[in-house]
Parts: sequence; C-alpha cells; structure tokens
Amino acid sequence: MSERVSSLDTHWHTFYMRMALDQARLAAEVSEVPVGAVVVAGSGHILSLAHNAPRERQDPTAHAEILALRRAARAVKNYRLSRCALYVTLEPCLMCLGAMVHARLETLVFGAFDPKSGVTGGAVDLTSLPFLNHTLKVVGGVLAQESSRLLKSFFTERRRQCG
Repeated sequence: MSERVSSLDTHWHTFYMRMALDQARLAAEVSEVPVGAVVVAGSGHILSLAHNAPRERQDPTAHAEILALRRAARAVKNYRLSRCALYVTLEPCLMCLGAMVHARLETLVFGAFDPKSGVTGGAVDLTSLPFLNHTLKVVGGVLAQESSRLLKSFFTERRRQCG
C-alpha cells in the first residue's frame, strides 16, 4: 500500500533513511543483522534511533523497529505515536507491523523489500486488513539498493565465516 510522495518528502525520506542506515551499520559491527530504525516526530524532531539487537539482548523481540518505538514512546511519555514516522532499512515483519499499528504510527518508510517475511508488500501486504483498527501510510524502496547491499554483504560474510 505504497503512497506517492512529493520531491520534498523524498528529500526528507532520504535524509532520515541515511540515519537508519548508520544504525544498521552499527548492528553489523556487533554481528547483528544490519537493520536500523529512526522514529521522527511530525515536527521533524528525531525521537529515537535503534538497531537490531536480538543476539546481544537475548530477546527475539529486539528488532530495530521495536526498540525504536519503545524509545520514542518513552521520549514522548505516551505509547501512542500518532504523528510520527518510522524509518527502517528493511521492510518490517509481522511482529513489527503489529507494534506500529498498536502505536498508531502515522507513516512507515522502509528501504529494502523483504520477499521472505516482509508484510507491507514484499511477501504479503497486511497493511489494509479490514480488522485492523488503524492504518498507516507506507512508503517502500527508499535507498533500497544501499539497504540491500548492506544486508547481502553481511550474509555473504557470515556464510564465508561459517563455511
């Protein structure tokens, strides 16, 4: 359910996605799958930055999106993030989309599509299911090649080390 965006939106989407990519690189440095996320308030203020950390935290829910949403909610002292956008380098999984819906996130912007487990168009699009009590705007493919390259190089290196 991708939205059309203006050139001004494209500029800001690229700006914040570069921050998410920086977070993804931090994840790779500590052997986590390189996914990074940024939550931005409607004013443009950055509320939180995060990267994947399930191995480090021994927590299967420690995806970049979940950690960024938790930090943003604490920053605004409200679990509702209704005027916020989340930028993430990889299309979200089902768990992360569920958290975004519950947070009433306004916009999701992601980099690379995930044909295996992405739920906003990669494997399946679950954003407009009739029983969801909230829908969010979705913009996919922002800096997708850069996001994909980072993931591919990470998994190539991991296979080389394990092979």
